[in-house]
Amino acid sequence: MEILGYIASVIIGISLGLIGGGGSILTVPVLVYLFGINPVLATAYSLFIVGSTSLVGAIPKYRHGLVNLKTAFIFGLPAIAAVFATRNWIIPAIPKEVFTVGDFVVTKGILMMILFAVLMVFASISMIRDKKKPEENTNGEQKFNYPLILLEGVVVGLLTGLVGAGGGFLIIPALVLLSKLPMKQAVGTSLLIIAAKSLIGFTGDLSHFEMDWKLLLIVTGLAIAGIFVGNWMSHKVSGDKLKKGFGWFVLVMGIYIIVKELFLK
Repeated sequence: MEILGYIASVIIGISLGLIGGGGSILTVPVLVYLFGINPVLATAYSLFIVGSTSLVGAIPKYRHGLVNLKTAFIFGLPAIAAVFATRNWIIPAIPKEVFTVGDFVVTKGILMMILFAVLMVFASISMIRDKKKPEENTNGEQKFNYPLILLEGVVVGLLTGLVGAGGGFLIIPALVLLSKLPMKQAVGTSLLIIAAKSLIGFTGDLSHFEMDWKLLLIVTGLAIAGIFVGNWMSHKVSGDKLKKGFGWFVLVMGIYIIVKELFLK
């Protein structure tokens, strides 16, 4: 199973390089089901893996002028604060046994996996459906909807803190609609925001968990290697078709996790 886990780690990076997002949604299931890591600890590991791979992905985007630092700061600040607070205070405060339904006990681990699976379903729908792209700003003037940006940043940060996913499928449309960024710049800026909030959020876990740094660094290294493979492959295959196919895979995985955690325990 560990060998499958290492292979899946590369696939996570490849998917990020190929379709520009969505791959991080597989990180927690890979850690839980292939490496046998506790779901709560897996969300912490996921923050480090997702944050590191996103940072590597953001560097070439920045060199090509596709990262808007002002937007990253305005959107990222509330997201970083929310994710750090969630990992440092909210997650440790959740009891091991959350509630009971008849003979079925909903533990902290089960709750985390169900939340994650629901996020997977929403992310998959976002990838599958043929939706119109958000209208981009073409007049060169950037306008900020500050109240909505702050609110969206807090929501994304809270979600990232709870389930350990990057949330790019939420961030990119928000940057286009609320910050009036062109799509390519929104993708690059999103990577920097994900990197910052994930890695800073991860520091909130350091005092609560004992980390297996060897495993964490190996999986992260494989995912980063996968990004370069994915970037190379992206020039040879259609990203849109891959995104839809990957979306169906994520949908099936999300439904499987819900069924497994609720009915096959």
